[in-house]
Parts: sequence; structure tokens; C-alpha cells
Amino acid sequence: MRNTWYSPEFDTVPRAVVAIGNEYPAGYVSNPHSHRRAQLLYGATGVMSVSTRHGAWVVPPERAVWLPSGEVHNVHVLSGAVSTRSAYVWPDAIDGLPQSCQVLGMTPLMRSLLLEAVDVPLHYELDGRDGLVMALLLLEARRLPVLPLSLPFPQERRLARRCRRLLEQPTPHDTIEHWSKALQMSRRAFTRHFRAETGMSFGAWRQQACLFAALPRLAAGVAVTTVALDLGYDSPAAFTSMFRRALGAPPSRYFRAAASIEGVHAENE
Repeated sequence: MRNTWYSPEFDTVPRAVVAIGNEYPAGYVSNPHSHRRAQLLYGATGVMSVSTRHGAWVVPPERAVWLPSGEVHNVHVLSGAVSTRSAYVWPDAIDGLPQSCQVLGMTPLMRSLLLEAVDVPLHYELDGRDGLVMALLLLEARRLPVLPLSLPFPQERRLARRCRRLLEQPTPHDTIEHWSKALQMSRRAFTRHFRAETGMSFGAWRQQACLFAALPRLAAGVAVTTVALDLGYDSPAAFTSMFRRALGAPPSRYFRAAASIEGVHAENE
């Protein structure tokens, strides 16, 4: 099904998984909402972010985010128009599916299955080809690799405010000393408190915030040098090194690979 919204009928249809394809313009922001089904939200183009009370997840092109059943979230298109394919899954449909929000990589098979799934009718035949496509989609979902593109938010209000401020204006030069002094805590107490609240070290969290800010701009074609210097990195090489450590490839190769896959999709649709 294409260009339609999730509806109450999806919660009553006796199928383990149903799929929808939608197109969203740059800048689109959804209202906070949730689904009784879990959602695998895949973006073939553009960059989007997904936010919940627990944190934020940035989804580059050709990646997906998993949202558990009942998780209140909103979606923000950060760069370019986003062409989405969503699979909505009953939580108990199959063992081994994620129990928390995660950004996931894609396999070639899963891409093809999602492209097929959005053309499958809501009440598909379980024993026919459509049913086999959906059953294989469920099995393949368990094989998708988890990507390091999450940014957990602390629950403590003062720390949460500072984290959101850094996410809005990221810099690699904020220090533990600066934050601990502002929060009137010792360095040791701050580092323990930050890790307890977020599950990450301050340095790792700050790096993720910079990565979140960089991805939409890089996807839009802004030069690596410009992005690196705007974020406060001492050199493009330092930024590229951070990017490669986080995502396994330098920015040029990372987005070139995504663009080549998008071109294949455009030819197939």
C-alpha cells in the first residue's frame, strides 16, 4: 500500500506484518504518535531523525529505524525529501526482533522485500506469493545490523537541558570540566552521573551529537571541510577520522554508496 496513513484497521487485520510506502518533503515533522504494532521505518532517500522521551536516532539514506510497539515518537525530515517504506509488525510475530529503538543497516534482500511489500494488499493471501514475501521479510529483519546512531537523553532535568542545547549547537570542544562546573558537581561525580543517566561517556555522547548535526548537511552536499570547521573541528582530517570510526567509512564513500543504491531504486520503480 502506498501513500496512505496507518489506520485502526491495521490493528485488526489478521496478518503478522503489513507495509506502507510514503513520500515526505524536506522539513516535514510528524505529531507525536505511537502504534500497537512495532514499526520498521526505512528511508531510501534523505535523512530523518526519530525522537522519543528516551533519546534521538538519526537515520541516513538507505538505513532504517526500529520502533517497538507503543513507543511514542515523532519523525523529522532533516535533509531532502524522504521516500519511506514501513513494515508494521505484531510484537509477538517472531522471536529475535529488537525490544528497543535502534537504527539498523539494510541487506540487499531486505531492500528488495520492502519494495515488494508496499505493493502487497492489506488482506494478502497467507499461502500465496504475498504471504511468502511477508514471512521472509520477518525472518530477514532479525539479520539487520545495529548501527551506532542513537543518542540517549538523560532523565535528570538540568542535565537533559544541557544535552539538548549541545545537540542544537554541537561542538567537539565542550569539556567535562565545563559541564561539571556548570552543574556544580565534581569531575568524578559528573562522569559517574552522566554515564548512569545516558549509558555513555560524555566524550562518546558529544561525538554522537556532532555526528547527528553533520549527517543531514553532508547528505545535502555540503563540503566535508565546511561541515568540519562549522562544528569546531581543528581540521577536516580530524572530523573524517571521527566519522570513519563511527560509521566505518569516510563521508565521501559513505554517501556515494547510498547514492548509487538510490539510483538503482529509481530505475526499478
